[in-house]
Amino acid sequence: MQQLLYRNKLIIVALFCVWAGKSFAQTSNALPQLGKSPMQEVINALTLDEKLDIIRGAGMKYTPPDAQGTVAGNIDGKVPGAAGSTHAVPRLGIPSIILADGPAGLRIDTARSNDPKRYYATAFPIATALASSWNIDLVKQVGQAMGNEVLEYGVDVLLAPGMDMQRNPLGGRNFEYYSEDPLLTGKMASSMVRGVQSNGVGTSIKHFAVNDQESNRNNVNAIVSERALREIYLKPFKIAVKEANPWTIMSAYNKVNGTYCSESEDLLTTILRQDWNFEGLVMTDWFAGRDFVAQVKAGNDLLMPGRTMEARRIKRAIESGNLPMELLDRNVEKILNVILKSPSFKNYKISNNPDLENHAKIARNAGAEGIVLLKNDNNCLPIKTNKIALLGNTSYDLIIGGSGSGEVYKSYSVSLNEGLTDAGYKVDNQLASEYISYIQKEKEARPPRHSILDVVKPTSEMPLDNNTLEQLVNTNDIAIITIGRNAGENSDRDIETDYYLNSQELELIKKASQIFHAKGKQIVVILNVDAVTDVAKWRNWVDGILLVWQPGQEAGHSIADVITGKINPSGHLTSTFPLAYADVPSADCFPGEPAERPETTIYNEDIFVGYRYYCSKNIPVAYEFGYGLSYTQFSYSNLKLSSLKFKDEIDIEVTISNTGNVAGKEVVQLYLSAPQLKLDKPVEELKAFAKTELLEPGASQTLQFTLDAKSLASFYTVQSSWIAEAGEYTVKIGASSSDFKLSKSFSVKNDIIVEKVNKVLTPQIEIREIIK
Repeated sequence: MQQLLYRNKLIIVALFCVWAGKSFAQTSNALPQLGKSPMQEVINALTLDEKLDIIRGAGMKYTPPDAQGTVAGNIDGKVPGAAGSTHAVPRLGIPSIILADGPAGLRIDTARSNDPKRYYATAFPIATALASSWNIDLVKQVGQAMGNEVLEYGVDVLLAPGMDMQRNPLGGRNFEYYSEDPLLTGKMASSMVRGVQSNGVGTSIKHFAVNDQESNRNNVNAIVSERALREIYLKPFKIAVKEANPWTIMSAYNKVNGTYCSESEDLLTTILRQDWNFEGLVMTDWFAGRDFVAQVKAGNDLLMPGRTMEARRIKRAIESGNLPMELLDRNVEKILNVILKSPSFKNYKISNNPDLENHAKIARNAGAEGIVLLKNDNNCLPIKTNKIALLGNTSYDLIIGGSGSGEVYKSYSVSLNEGLTDAGYKVDNQLASEYISYIQKEKEARPPRHSILDVVKPTSEMPLDNNTLEQLVNTNDIAIITIGRNAGENSDRDIETDYYLNSQELELIKKASQIFHAKGKQIVVILNVDAVTDVAKWRNWVDGILLVWQPGQEAGHSIADVITGKINPSGHLTSTFPLAYADVPSADCFPGEPAERPETTIYNEDIFVGYRYYCSKNIPVAYEFGYGLSYTQFSYSNLKLSSLKFKDEIDIEVTISNTGNVAGKEVVQLYLSAPQLKLDKPVEELKAFAKTELLEPGASQTLQFTLDAKSLASFYTVQSSWIAEAGEYTVKIGASSSDFKLSKSFSVKNDIIVEKVNKVLTPQIEIREIIK
């Protein structure tokens, strides 16, 4: 018996040792975990199928908008209504991350299953309105607020900002972009990225690159010279990469010089990663491109929103040897590096309760600072009288932002009628009642909206006869007419119905102006528009013009703050307002051929986009780039250059003084004229800008700028180099691209090769130069 017990004990001990050995082996061979193990170990532990999951999104659902605000994209559970997410691999500690739209504010669903609460976001002013402030600190503040909502609602990456060029006034998504100028665009986008990412969430700057139109955007081939690419269309992205380090970049739908952007190794690897040293990840726009294997090879790391066919085709390429595993692993690593930084990986405890009240105040101030005063005859603004006849449908139904991915589901919006009433003005109640009733009936008669891509156009103007206007002039002190425009994804603007005012609008402005002027009373037009709109036909009929763009959910209050004089308008134009659409340099080649569904669009204007063209060719415009009036006046003095001979850099300073009677801010713009011995160049280009602090009457501020060799350089295609040409350069300081106050010159003794880059993206056809 004792021997039997002894033998059993031995067996138990042996079994324990075997178990302990196995347990130790399992512990020592534990699976690597993201963030705890070396990255290469984590990648090596992934199966091929898991890698294929990681490089493509988790898919998306599509549901049309309804009363609860359901939108395109539906991430079950965590953030309904977000645009997409990545796959998780729990066994290796890899979570999914959430991506959501948001050029003007976070776009998510307001309703959640079995939850009576509504999850609204703040609708901020559109990008063009923000850029019109020329205030990078203000844009950063908006970004900080926007990023806080991204964080607290459980999103990891905001698909913004948009930063393509406003090449043509008809671009359908111009409202999501900042300017016709690459420097201004790059600086504004950098500020937005820094603001958003200060919350520990990411951004995805888009659409890389040359996505300047919506007509056949998924297939159109943009034919652009190497120089125009480098100086105009890629430059803002380069600025944002260098100055703000965005977590991600979104490649564009279109082709550039024959290759889809998402499949272009020249664009995504050679330029972005080699020339610019970008280390973040690149994702496709949703359903972009055709060749998934080419996308992986090109360095397009994440394919969104994710499709099963992508995994099948890439897997076949791996197994056949057509796609090296190293390239797939490279892309996986880029994605995992972003996941490591994300709130989801860090298990951030979301509140679902961002400070919307404070963010609304930021939106209100930003909306007001982006307003541009275009005309102010006889100081008709600010309005000092009390009784206002508020005309135009949009006065009661302001357009706060565009359609598509730029749309935001907010809890409220403020009409101009409400904003002026809150400010203490007496708006004609009978007229308001008639307009509101008319607009409601017009909207009820419209077919239902089926998609966020359906652009909501303003209703047809309510007819007003002469008798009605005669009655209004007798009972009101001044008239305000609001003209509205809207646009969005998938279609560009129409010349006749979007760019030019229609016959009803022109008739309203003309008749109202004649009747009010006959009684010695003034009339003001407010442009509540998404992009550059014609003013030449009617601007001489009215006393004042306020360009308010689409100012966000606090629109009515923002506009009222300027109309009352509570805020002195300090916005300046970020795009030129021409005298006629035919004057636009790209008018004869936009959106391309064939016009109905263009396959190719040739950028014949080359580098001469916007003011670069108008100024160089001496073409008169309605309002030039950089233009904007104020309720006060400013003087410029004491322009100083640190040297008259360039070596490495030149410091510049100028003093701005408020010589008027009202506190205000001035936008100070520095342009540079360069020698043109070897290349045609614009007569001047924006090289720096700054906005003063709020200057009280009589106060002054000295601003400093620095120009380095990069600021002087142009791109020489033959040498694939940025070169600052020897010769004389002239610094021009002023309030717009044609309103220069002071100038001084300096010289560069010898050519300076600033940067040599790879020769890529050469167009297959010659680009016609239109400036000689």
